Amino acid sequence: MATYLSLHYHLIFSTKSRAPLIAEEWMTRFHEYLGGTVNGLGGFSQQVGGINDHVHLLVGLKATHSLADFMRELKKASSTWVHDEIGDVHFGWQDNYAAFTVSASAREAVKQYIANQTEHHRKKTFGEELLEFLEKTGVKFDPKYLD
Repeated sequence: MATYLSLHYHLIFSTKSRAPLIAEEWMTRFHEYLGGTVNGLGGFSQQVGGINDHVHLLVGLKATHSLADFMRELKKASSTWVHDEIGDVHFGWQDNYAAFTVSASAREAVKQYIANQTEHHRKKTFGEELLEFLEKTGVKFDPKYLD
């Protein structure tokens, strides 16, 4: 019998110090690069979005992926892209990230949520958004790390 998996994650991570480092002029190219990097790492990019201080991705991963290793390589490659293509040598990501599993029945809603980040963040800050996700999913956290 074959092994069948549906391992989908909603990944969220922020720029260093949550600074607005992702410029509107190259944001679309950057999101495309992130999606391509996911695929290059053997994952399945399903949606990428975000605003100037953070990104959201919906990705499918294989059973052989280590989430921590995958995130390290994704963040490293995307930082290098900004350094080389944009010329911003100070660009970087925060060390941590949030990752939430997504059921097959919720994937379409998550895609729409990610696609509407600009509109969504007219009403909520990244911090408010992250806090809401953590509380909704029952993830224990130390508030001092939310700043």
